[in-house]
Amino acid sequence: MPETQATLHPLIHRWLWLLSAMVMVMVTLGGATRLTGSGLSMVEWQPLQVLPPFSAADWQALFERYQQTPQFRLRNPDMSVTGFEGIFWLEYIHRLWGRAMALVLVVPLALFWWRRMIPAWLAKRLLLVLLLGGLQGLVGWLMVASGLRDQPEVSAYRLAAHLGLALTLYGLLLWTSLTCQRGHSAPPPSRSLPLWVLLCTLAMVVLTMLAGAFVAGLDAGLVYNTFPLMGEAILPVDWYSVQPWWRNLFENASAVQFNHRLLAISTVLLCLGLWLYARLTGRYRSYGMSLSVLAVFAGGQAGLGIATLLLVVPVPLAVAHQAGAFLVFSAVVWVLARGRR
Repeated sequence: MPETQATLHPLIHRWLWLLSAMVMVMVTLGGATRLTGSGLSMVEWQPLQVLPPFSAADWQALFERYQQTPQFRLRNPDMSVTGFEGIFWLEYIHRLWGRAMALVLVVPLALFWWRRMIPAWLAKRLLLVLLLGGLQGLVGWLMVASGLRDQPEVSAYRLAAHLGLALTLYGLLLWTSLTCQRGHSAPPPSRSLPLWVLLCTLAMVVLTMLAGAFVAGLDAGLVYNTFPLMGEAILPVDWYSVQPWWRNLFENASAVQFNHRLLAISTVLLCLGLWLYARLTGRYRSYGMSLSVLAVFAGGQAGLGIATLLLVVPVPLAVAHQAGAFLVFSAVVWVLARGRR
């Protein structure tokens, strides 16, 4: 790092933490909109629109546009304007939160830049954050647009890309927040865990989350609602039913659910094994609580996932499961930042 992170102004630390928290809230809102079918209620992007509809005429005009969508024709043909308002507000809040994030990012960034409070190494990261934020908004609209054509379902590929970008943005902000804080906190551990082990753990968490996006996009959580078996077998009988074979990984709901289960179980075991190894050897006590938090979050996330599956994907549990995935990711990033020399 060309400049010491300890020279950063405390306001910048707080600002970075605020942005990280706002991304977490944004992702949780996004999960709720998808699970409730609210994401397809707004049929136009209009990134500069802020005010909601006020009059009955405004609501009727929006409802008439919604009536042209496949979601209305195929799933909600009996919906009234009042019912439409119920799904509209959640998506509106989701988009409004995104606009609020843009303001919280751009306005302080411009102020800090003008006052020369941002060192060169941080400026590059923040420009990347700005780029990722704009790209995230575009990909989010392309995802919604994919569900406004023939079928009332967004593309699972675009949903995974949308989540992947959110994860990248959140990870960059969180990593910067944690490593910037190092100038005001305890020194790094005298003995660090092997970097490749931590990177493998991070990769497993990310792959599991992206697999979860395909589960969400295909409604694969509704295919088999038993655990640990899928039906009467560990491997579902229809795991290989799409040609060519690789499409099963992304387009076969049974295979997608199985793959997510396999990745999730492997990830939980890896996180617990990392914590247990550190405890048994006693060599990595300087990591403090980070490894314990990772183990607790991973175990809790597994429990949430199983409960969500067995109860046939109730919205509150499913939203908690998505938020829990980001907590596990956060814990891995914390461990990585704690061990950074």
